[in-house]
Amino acid sequence: MSIELRPNTLEQLAKMICGDSPYTEFPYRSSWYLTQFFTSLGLGLTHNGQTRFIWVKERLAELNLQPGTHDSLPTESLCRTIESLLDADYFENPSTASDRLDRVAAIAKVKGILQRYELSLAEDTRHGTVRLVAAPEGTFISTALEQTETTRVITFSPTVFDVPRGAPDPTLVGVMMPFSAEFRPVYEAIRGASTTCELRCLRADDIWNSSAFMQDIFDIIFSARIVIVDFSGKNPNVMYETGIAHTLGKEVIPLTQNIQDVPSDLRHHRALIYLPNEQGYRDLETALVTRIRIIVGMAEQH
Repeated sequence: MSIELRPNTLEQLAKMICGDSPYTEFPYRSSWYLTQFFTSLGLGLTHNGQTRFIWVKERLAELNLQPGTHDSLPTESLCRTIESLLDADYFENPSTASDRLDRVAAIAKVKGILQRYELSLAEDTRHGTVRLVAAPEGTFISTALEQTETTRVITFSPTVFDVPRGAPDPTLVGVMMPFSAEFRPVYEAIRGASTTCELRCLRADDIWNSSAFMQDIFDIIFSARIVIVDFSGKNPNVMYETGIAHTLGKEVIPLTQNIQDVPSDLRHHRALIYLPNEQGYRDLETALVTRIRIIVGMAEQH
Protein backbone atom coordinates (compact mmCIF):
# COMPACT_ATOMS: atom_id res chain seq x y z
CA MET A 1 0.00 0.00 0.00
CA SER A 2 1.62 3.25 -1.12
CA ILE A 3 1.36 6.69 0.45
CA GLU A 4 -1.64 8.61 -0.89
CA LEU A 5 -0.99 12.32 -1.34
CA ARG A 6 -3.66 14.77 -0.23
CA PRO A 7 -5.68 16.83 -2.76
CA ASN A 8 -4.01 20.12 -1.78
CA THR A 9 -0.59 18.53 -2.35
CA LEU A 10 -1.68 17.35 -5.79
CA GLU A 11 -2.92 20.86 -6.58
CA GLN A 12 0.46 22.36 -5.69
CA LEU A 13 2.27 19.74 -7.77
CA ALA A 14 -0.05 20.45 -10.69
CA LYS A 15 0.79 24.15 -10.57
CA MET A 16 4.49 23.31 -10.43
CA ILE A 17 4.22 21.06 -13.48
CA CYS A 18 2.35 23.79 -15.36
CA GLY A 19 4.77 26.47 -14.16
CA ASP A 20 1.79 28.54 -13.06
CA SER A 21 1.85 31.30 -10.43
CA PRO A 22 2.97 31.27 -7.68
CA TYR A 23 5.45 28.58 -8.73
CA THR A 24 7.35 30.60 -11.30
CA GLU A 25 10.65 28.92 -10.36
CA PHE A 26 9.49 26.04 -12.59
CA PRO A 27 9.37 26.02 -16.42
CA TYR A 28 6.07 27.16 -17.91
CA ARG A 29 4.51 24.34 -19.90
CA SER A 30 2.02 24.93 -22.68
CA SER A 31 -0.40 22.22 -23.79
CA TRP A 32 2.18 20.67 -26.13
CA TYR A 33 4.90 20.62 -23.48
CA LEU A 34 2.54 19.06 -20.93
CA THR A 35 1.91 16.20 -23.34
CA GLN A 36 5.64 15.87 -23.95
CA PHE A 37 6.33 15.89 -20.20
CA PHE A 38 3.98 12.99 -19.45
CA THR A 39 4.86 11.10 -22.64
CA SER A 40 8.53 11.13 -21.64
CA LEU A 41 7.51 9.26 -18.49
CA GLY A 42 5.88 6.51 -20.53
CA LEU A 43 2.43 7.38 -19.19
CA GLY A 44 0.72 7.92 -22.54
CA LEU A 45 -1.17 11.03 -21.43
CA THR A 46 -2.15 13.61 -24.06
CA HIS A 47 -3.54 17.02 -23.14
CA ASN A 48 -7.08 17.27 -24.54
CA GLY A 49 -7.56 21.04 -24.56
CA GLN A 50 -8.98 21.18 -21.05
CA THR A 51 -7.74 23.94 -18.71
CA ARG A 52 -4.09 23.02 -18.17
CA PHE A 53 -4.03 23.08 -14.37
CA ILE A 54 -7.31 21.13 -14.01
CA TRP A 55 -6.18 18.52 -16.53
CA VAL A 56 -2.84 17.97 -14.78
CA LYS A 57 -4.48 17.82 -11.35
CA GLU A 58 -6.92 15.15 -12.58
CA ARG A 59 -4.08 13.11 -14.09
CA LEU A 60 -2.11 13.31 -10.84
CA ALA A 61 -5.19 12.16 -8.92
CA GLU A 62 -5.38 9.11 -11.19
CA LEU A 63 -1.68 8.32 -10.70
CA ASN A 64 -2.17 8.78 -6.96
CA LEU A 65 -4.73 5.95 -6.88
CA GLN A 66 -2.73 3.41 -8.85
CA PRO A 67 -1.56 0.26 -7.01
CA GLY A 68 1.70 0.85 -5.16
CA THR A 69 4.57 -1.42 -4.22
CA HIS A 70 6.25 0.59 -1.45
CA ASP A 71 4.41 1.52 1.75
CA SER A 72 6.64 4.54 2.48
CA LEU A 73 6.44 6.16 -0.99
CA PRO A 74 3.69 7.30 -3.38
CA THR A 75 2.84 5.17 -6.42
CA GLU A 76 5.67 4.47 -8.85
CA SER A 77 4.15 6.67 -11.56
CA LEU A 78 3.71 9.58 -9.15
CA CYS A 79 7.29 9.19 -7.90
CA ARG A 80 8.60 9.31 -11.47
CA THR A 81 6.49 12.40 -12.16
CA ILE A 82 7.82 14.29 -9.14
CA GLU A 83 11.41 13.27 -9.90
CA SER A 84 11.13 14.29 -13.55
CA LEU A 85 9.66 17.65 -12.55
CA LEU A 86 13.04 18.58 -11.01
CA ASP A 87 15.30 17.18 -13.74
CA ALA A 88 18.06 19.71 -14.44
CA ASP A 89 17.46 19.48 -18.20
CA TYR A 90 14.14 21.30 -17.83
CA PHE A 91 15.88 24.22 -16.13
CA GLU A 92 18.74 24.42 -18.65
CA ASN A 93 17.08 23.52 -21.96
CA PRO A 94 16.88 26.64 -24.20
CA SER A 95 13.27 25.80 -25.11
CA THR A 96 12.12 26.00 -21.47
CA ALA A 97 14.80 27.94 -19.59
CA SER A 98 14.49 31.60 -18.62
CA ASP A 99 15.97 34.03 -16.11
CA ARG A 100 13.15 33.39 -13.63
CA LEU A 101 13.85 29.66 -13.26
CA ASP A 102 15.57 28.54 -10.08
CA ARG A 103 16.12 24.81 -9.61
CA VAL A 104 17.42 25.21 -6.04
CA ALA A 105 14.24 27.06 -5.08
CA ALA A 106 12.14 24.50 -6.97
CA ILE A 107 13.70 21.63 -5.03
CA ALA A 108 13.04 23.50 -1.79
CA LYS A 109 9.37 24.00 -2.72
CA VAL A 110 8.85 20.32 -3.51
CA LYS A 111 10.62 19.28 -0.31
CA GLY A 112 8.38 21.64 1.61
CA ILE A 113 5.14 20.04 0.43
CA LEU A 114 6.48 16.51 0.97
CA GLN A 115 7.67 16.95 4.54
CA ARG A 116 4.28 16.12 6.03
CA TYR A 117 4.53 12.66 4.44
CA GLU A 118 8.03 12.10 5.88
CA LEU A 119 9.42 12.17 2.34
CA SER A 120 12.53 13.87 1.05
CA LEU A 121 14.65 14.18 -2.10
CA ALA A 122 18.09 12.70 -2.73
CA GLU A 123 19.88 14.73 -5.39
CA ASP A 124 22.50 13.37 -7.78
CA THR A 125 24.38 16.57 -8.61
CA ARG A 126 26.55 14.76 -11.13
CA HIS A 127 23.61 13.83 -13.36
CA GLY A 128 21.18 16.61 -12.42
CA THR A 129 18.49 14.25 -11.20
CA VAL A 130 16.63 13.67 -7.93
CA ARG A 131 15.13 10.60 -6.32
CA LEU A 132 12.13 10.56 -3.99
CA VAL A 133 13.06 8.82 -0.75
CA ALA A 134 11.58 8.16 2.66
CA ALA A 135 13.00 10.52 5.27
CA PRO A 136 15.64 8.84 7.43
CA GLU A 137 14.47 7.28 10.68
CA GLY A 138 15.57 8.67 14.01
CA THR A 139 16.48 12.24 14.88
CA PHE A 140 17.63 13.79 11.65
CA ILE A 141 18.81 17.32 12.42
CA SER A 142 20.38 18.28 9.10
CA THR A 143 18.49 21.00 7.27
CA ALA A 144 20.64 21.20 4.13
CA LEU A 145 18.57 21.31 0.95
CA GLU A 146 20.72 18.87 -0.92
CA GLN A 147 21.13 15.21 -0.08
CA THR A 148 22.94 12.85 -2.41
CA GLU A 149 22.35 9.18 -3.01
CA THR A 150 25.47 8.43 -0.96
CA THR A 151 24.33 10.41 2.09
CA ARG A 152 24.62 8.43 5.32
CA VAL A 153 22.76 9.09 8.53
CA ILE A 154 25.29 9.10 11.36
CA THR A 155 25.15 9.40 15.12
CA PHE A 156 27.60 11.34 17.22
CA SER A 157 28.38 11.84 20.87
CA PRO A 158 30.27 15.09 21.50
CA THR A 159 32.45 15.35 24.60
CA VAL A 160 32.60 19.16 24.71
CA PHE A 161 28.85 19.78 24.43
CA ASP A 162 25.69 18.17 25.73
CA VAL A 163 23.19 17.27 23.02
CA PRO A 164 19.88 19.10 23.68
CA ARG A 165 16.99 16.87 24.67
CA GLY A 166 14.43 18.63 22.49
CA ALA A 167 13.93 18.22 18.75
CA PRO A 168 15.13 20.86 16.25
CA ASP A 169 12.83 23.87 15.98
CA PRO A 170 11.65 24.50 12.37
CA THR A 171 10.80 28.11 13.28
CA LEU A 172 14.23 29.05 14.67
CA VAL A 173 16.96 31.06 12.95
CA GLY A 174 20.28 30.96 14.81
CA VAL A 175 22.56 33.99 14.51
CA MET A 176 26.34 33.80 14.91
CA MET A 177 28.06 37.20 14.86
CA PRO A 178 30.36 39.45 16.90
CA PHE A 179 28.60 40.92 19.93
CA SER A 180 30.01 44.47 19.58
CA ALA A 181 27.53 47.36 19.40
CA GLU A 182 28.34 48.11 15.76
CA PHE A 183 26.66 44.85 14.75
CA ARG A 184 23.37 45.66 16.48
CA PRO A 185 21.80 47.08 13.26
CA VAL A 186 22.80 43.90 11.44
CA TYR A 187 21.04 41.80 14.05
CA GLU A 188 17.95 43.99 13.78
CA ALA A 189 17.94 43.43 10.01
CA ILE A 190 18.15 39.67 10.58
CA ARG A 191 15.37 39.87 13.18
CA GLY A 192 13.19 41.84 10.77
CA ALA A 193 13.71 39.34 7.97
CA SER A 194 12.96 36.42 10.28
CA THR A 195 9.74 38.06 11.49
CA THR A 196 8.64 38.72 7.90
CA CYS A 197 9.14 35.01 7.17
CA GLU A 198 7.16 34.07 10.31
CA LEU A 199 10.28 32.77 12.05
CA ARG A 200 12.12 33.86 15.17
CA CYS A 201 15.83 34.43 15.58
CA LEU A 202 18.18 34.00 18.52
CA ARG A 203 21.81 34.60 19.26
CA ALA A 204 23.60 33.45 22.38
CA ASP A 205 23.22 36.70 24.33
CA ASP A 206 19.42 36.35 24.00
CA ILE A 207 19.41 33.32 26.29
CA TRP A 208 21.17 32.04 29.40
CA ASN A 209 20.27 28.40 29.82
CA SER A 210 23.69 27.06 30.67
CA SER A 211 26.63 28.15 32.79
CA ALA A 212 28.84 27.44 29.77
CA PHE A 213 28.41 30.13 27.10
CA MET A 214 29.39 27.79 24.25
CA GLN A 215 26.75 25.29 25.34
CA ASP A 216 24.07 27.91 24.70
CA ILE A 217 25.58 28.55 21.27
CA PHE A 218 25.63 24.83 20.49
CA ASP A 219 22.00 24.53 21.61
CA ILE A 220 20.98 27.29 19.19
CA ILE A 221 22.87 25.78 16.26
CA PHE A 222 21.54 22.28 17.00
CA SER A 223 17.94 23.50 17.22
CA ALA A 224 17.94 26.04 14.37
CA ARG A 225 16.35 25.53 10.97
CA ILE A 226 18.74 28.10 9.50
CA VAL A 227 22.01 29.49 10.84
CA ILE A 228 23.09 32.99 9.76
CA VAL A 229 26.79 33.80 10.23
CA ASP A 230 28.49 37.19 9.83
CA PHE A 231 32.14 36.86 8.84
CA SER A 232 32.78 40.61 9.02
CA GLY A 233 35.99 41.30 10.88
CA LYS A 234 37.21 37.68 10.68
CA ASN A 235 35.91 36.91 14.16
CA PRO A 236 37.43 33.52 15.20
CA ASN A 237 34.39 32.57 17.28
CA VAL A 238 32.13 32.95 14.24
CA MET A 239 34.49 30.74 12.23
CA TYR A 240 34.30 28.04 14.92
CA GLU A 241 30.51 28.28 15.13
CA THR A 242 30.22 28.05 11.35
CA GLY A 243 32.19 24.82 11.45
CA ILE A 244 29.77 23.41 14.02
CA ALA A 245 26.78 24.41 11.86
CA HIS A 246 28.25 22.81 8.75
CA THR A 247 29.11 19.63 10.65
CA LEU A 248 25.53 19.36 11.91
CA GLY A 249 24.26 19.75 8.35
CA LYS A 250 22.54 23.07 8.93
CA GLU A 251 21.55 25.44 6.15
CA VAL A 252 24.01 28.32 6.62
CA ILE A 253 23.56 31.84 5.23
CA PRO A 254 26.90 33.71 5.27
CA LEU A 255 27.01 37.50 5.56
CA THR A 256 29.95 39.86 5.28
CA GLN A 257 30.84 43.49 4.74
CA ASN A 258 33.98 42.45 2.87
CA ILE A 259 34.39 39.25 0.85
CA GLN A 260 38.04 39.12 1.96
CA ASP A 261 36.81 38.38 5.49
CA VAL A 262 35.35 35.07 4.33
CA PRO A 263 37.89 32.23 4.72
CA SER A 264 39.13 30.99 1.36
CA ASP A 265 37.85 27.47 2.13
CA LEU A 266 34.31 28.88 2.41
CA ARG A 267 34.17 31.26 -0.55
CA HIS A 268 32.40 28.68 -2.69
CA HIS A 269 29.37 29.33 -0.43
CA ARG A 270 27.59 32.41 -1.76
CA ALA A 271 27.70 35.19 0.85
CA LEU A 272 25.36 38.17 1.12
CA ILE A 273 27.58 41.25 1.04
CA TYR A 274 26.15 44.34 2.74
CA LEU A 275 27.20 47.91 3.46
CA PRO A 276 27.27 49.04 7.12
CA ASN A 277 24.89 51.95 6.67
CA GLU A 278 21.14 52.56 6.86
CA GLN A 279 20.47 51.68 3.23
CA GLY A 280 22.79 48.69 3.43
CA TYR A 281 20.89 47.26 6.41
CA ARG A 282 17.58 47.70 4.58
CA ASP A 283 18.97 45.95 1.51
CA LEU A 284 20.33 43.15 3.69
CA GLU A 285 16.93 42.58 5.29
CA THR A 286 15.30 42.36 1.86
CA ALA A 287 17.92 39.93 0.59
CA LEU A 288 17.55 37.76 3.69
CA VAL A 289 13.79 37.54 3.28
CA THR A 290 14.29 36.21 -0.25
CA ARG A 291 16.95 33.73 0.79
CA ILE A 292 15.06 32.44 3.85
CA ARG A 293 11.87 31.93 1.86
CA ILE A 294 13.75 29.91 -0.72
CA ILE A 295 15.29 27.70 1.96
CA VAL A 296 12.16 27.10 3.96
CA GLY A 297 9.90 26.92 0.93
CA MET A 298 7.22 28.70 2.93
CA ALA A 299 6.00 31.47 0.64
CA GLU A 300 2.88 29.68 -0.67
CA GLN A 301 2.40 27.01 1.98
CA HIS A 302 0.39 29.12 4.45
